[in-house]
Amino acid sequence: MLVPKLVTCLKGYTKEQFLRDIVSGIIVAIIALPLSIALAIASGVSPEKGLYTAIFGGFIVSLLGGSRVQIGGPTGAFVVIVYGIIQKYGLDGLIVSTMMAGVFLIIIGFLKLGSFIKFIPSSITTGFTSGIAVVIFSTQIKDLLGLRIQSVPSEFIGKWEAYISNIGTINFSATIIAFLTLAIIIAWPKINKKIPGTFVAIIIVTIITSAFNLPINTIGKQFGHISSSLPSFTLPKISMQMINELLMPSLTIAILGGVESLLSAVVADGMIGGRHRSNMELIAQGTANIFSAAFGGIPVTGAIARTAANVKNGGRTPVAGIVHSIGLLVILLICMPYVKLIPMSSLAAILVMVSYNMGEWTVFKKVFKAPKSDSLVFIVTFILTIVLDLVVAIGVGVVLASLLFMKKMAEVAEVKYVLDDIKDLEDNSLNEYKSISEEFAIYEITGPFFFGAASKFVSAIREMGQPPKILIVKMSKVPYMDSTAYNSFEMLNEMCVNNNTRLMILDAQEQPMKMLKKYGFVDMIGEENFCSTLDEAMSMQTEKVS
Repeated sequence: MLVPKLVTCLKGYTKEQFLRDIVSGIIVAIIALPLSIALAIASGVSPEKGLYTAIFGGFIVSLLGGSRVQIGGPTGAFVVIVYGIIQKYGLDGLIVSTMMAGVFLIIIGFLKLGSFIKFIPSSITTGFTSGIAVVIFSTQIKDLLGLRIQSVPSEFIGKWEAYISNIGTINFSATIIAFLTLAIIIAWPKINKKIPGTFVAIIIVTIITSAFNLPINTIGKQFGHISSSLPSFTLPKISMQMINELLMPSLTIAILGGVESLLSAVVADGMIGGRHRSNMELIAQGTANIFSAAFGGIPVTGAIARTAANVKNGGRTPVAGIVHSIGLLVILLICMPYVKLIPMSSLAAILVMVSYNMGEWTVFKKVFKAPKSDSLVFIVTFILTIVLDLVVAIGVGVVLASLLFMKKMAEVAEVKYVLDDIKDLEDNSLNEYKSISEEFAIYEITGPFFFGAASKFVSAIREMGQPPKILIVKMSKVPYMDSTAYNSFEMLNEMCVNNNTRLMILDAQEQPMKMLKKYGFVDMIGEENFCSTLDEAMSMQTEKVS
């Protein structure tokens, strides 16, 4: 159903809910302020671009989205990929890749393929999410400790080598401010759960830094002038070469955005007892990314923590998300001069908390208890995300998970000779046909019959030696077959023709039967050689014998 939730929610909308949505939207805006700024800086762009993302992208996510309570904005999942694109292709490259990702998401939504994203294994999502958390943490050490490093290497190992070699340049004032920020964020919920701890921490440490004129790097010192005006709608210079080079990063942004937004929507459904519209949500996310990029923002997706905060504070319709975006717009226009005073070490502390919260640390405790295939995919994806690249990590993770899944399915599939064990057959009437038992053989295929399992069938055929007069292939336990499996059937039929053996198919299920008809195999061996029961097949043979 491609109808925005806002349209549905406005039917029967009450004044009481409107007030609750306004309050919730304002609180979420306060939560989003420091996070949007910190995530923008971590991504390699100026602070205000994080606000542009939450304002324009967040507004469209709420306006067009398929979730009642989804809050859109920048998230930690994009930090690694955005930083890499900025370093290699610049701001124009980021705008192009974000817009391309938006187009991909819109196409996926209109084709109603939203449900396919759920087929990405959790071992991959937890692997790259935890890997991103480690990468975000590693990028914040310089500001967290106030280290004086001219240029921090982009490689993970290189970063830590630089940190260790420059540990003597630590700024204790910055370090104290960072740990004070962490302490306030952790302790504040015990005092008041309504007002966000990050917002309180930012105000306190900014006042302390300014009042005591601490020698700490601030947003203003690092970025200079920060615009407090609305950005204009701009489109970058696009070339085919740039599109080709940014294809994989764009797909990665689209996959990340799709997975995280739908995951957030599922979490929200569980909190409010609702049901989101996945394809409409993807269309909204795609549109939001296009507009976010066009107005100078970075990739946008559903933010799980902010969405949960919206629910907890009474938000129940997309109006709360719209209020959140308008609230950030007001802050942008009025409060940006004060944003310049925020210490960089306090933003680093906030991102340390973000990385801690987004990491799937409990998975590490279960990694040796989980199936070996899942553990392998998780560990490989996690390590590749940290050491190499998120695009590589997801690509290798998907391929590895697919290969291991096919291996499992091939192991489940079984081809066996069943005539000697009547108990294996569903129909015990075989006892009536012992007089002709030497003239036929029965093979049973169990499980998905695809290219991974076809080799088992081919091996069974070759081991059969001289074919009997009648060969029955029992397929009642085959839910699916593919073209490779069909080719093995043609091979079997050719052998039967050469040896004057009658080939019969017993109890073929719907999908395999459709495929055999489509490929002409039914006409090839004759429709009379397809039977629904063993009794029917054997009756045909006894009639022939008599």
